[in-house]
Amino acid sequence: MIPIAEPELGARELEAVGEIAESGQLADGPEVRRFESEFADFCGVEHGVATTNGTTALHTALEALGIGAGDRVVTTPFSFIASANAVRFAGAEPVFADVDAETHTIDPHAVEEIVRERDVDALLPVHLYGLPAEMAHLGEIADEHDLLLIEDAAQAHGAGFEGERVGTFGDAACFSFYPTKNMTTGEGGMVLTDDETIAERAASFVNHGRTAGGVAAEHASVGHNFRLSSLLAAIGRVQLERLPEYNEARRANAARLTEGLADAVETPIEPEGHRHVYHQYTIRSPDRDRLAAALEREGVGSKVYYPRPIHERPPYADHDPDAPEAERAAREVLSLPVHPGLSATEVERVIAAVGAGVEAVA
Repeated sequence: MIPIAEPELGARELEAVGEIAESGQLADGPEVRRFESEFADFCGVEHGVATTNGTTALHTALEALGIGAGDRVVTTPFSFIASANAVRFAGAEPVFADVDAETHTIDPHAVEEIVRERDVDALLPVHLYGLPAEMAHLGEIADEHDLLLIEDAAQAHGAGFEGERVGTFGDAACFSFYPTKNMTTGEGGMVLTDDETIAERAASFVNHGRTAGGVAAEHASVGHNFRLSSLLAAIGRVQLERLPEYNEARRANAARLTEGLADAVETPIEPEGHRHVYHQYTIRSPDRDRLAAALEREGVGSKVYYPRPIHERPPYADHDPDAPEAERAAREVLSLPVHPGLSATEVERVIAAVGAGVEAVA
C-alpha cells in the first residue's frame, strides 16, 4: 500500500534527541528557545512561542490577542475542527464564511458580507492543504473594519503569498508539527508574531501565566501548561533544516500528479501569487467514495479531508451558515499521496490507479 503520509525521521533527528537526553534538560529550556527563534527567522517574523500542538497554538494566540467571551471570530467551515474549537476554548464564538469553489480556502467576498451584517472581532483564515488564503483581500477587510487577523497555517509550513511566507500577514499566526505535516516534532505547535507584547502574553499563557524574570518571575495571570519539550524542539530544529527539501519534493510530486491526472479528475490549482506546499494533494470527484474504494483495491492510500464541514458536526449543530461550496467540497474531495517519501515509480502508480478508478466508476 502506498501510504497517504509517511513521516521521515532519520539519524540526525535521533542524534539530536540523544544529545538532549544526555544533557538532562528534557522539558522547556534553551533548545526550545533556539527552535522558536529559528522557526520565526525562517518565516520572517520577530517572535516565536512554541506550544504542545497546533490547537494549543491557536488557543494561545487568541488569548494573547484578547479574544474572549462575547467576541466573534470569522473562520472557515471547511477545515479540521480545531480551527473552530480553539475559538470556543477562548470563550468566543466562530462565525462560518463559505469557501472559494476552486481553492477551498475562505472566500473573502463571503467574509465581507458577514462583517457588513454582523459585529465581529477577528478573522481566522486557514491556509488549507498548504495553499495560502487570499491574504491581501482579507488583510484589507481586517484593516477596514479594525479586526484582528490570525493565520491558521497548521498545514502550510513554507507556503508563500505574493513573495512572503505565510505567518507574516496577521497579528499572529499558528503552526502545527503533527507527524503528517510538512515538518514534524511528533506533536507540537508554534505561535508567530511581530508584536513583542503579544509574544510575551503568549509565552506567559503557555507557562501557567508566569511572567519573565527567572527566580523573580510571578504567576501574574491564569494560564495553561502548553510548553513544548526540549526533546521535541530538537527534532523540530533538524526538520526545519530539511523543510525546503521536503517542500520541493512535494511540489515536484504534485506537478507530476497534475500533469498525469488533468484529463481524469479535477486537480488542485496554484493561483498566481501563491506558493502551494501541498500538505495534501486534493482532487475532486462526484464519485469520490467509489473512487477511494477503487484506489484501495489498487494499493493506493487516500483520505477525505474533510467528510463533513464543521457546522455539520455535533458541537456546531446550532450554526447554519450559507456555505454551499464547503458542503459540496466535503462530498467531493479526496487527498492522494504526495509526500516526499514517494518514489517516481509510486507517483506513476498513483496516476495509473486514479485513471483506472475513474474509468471503473464511470
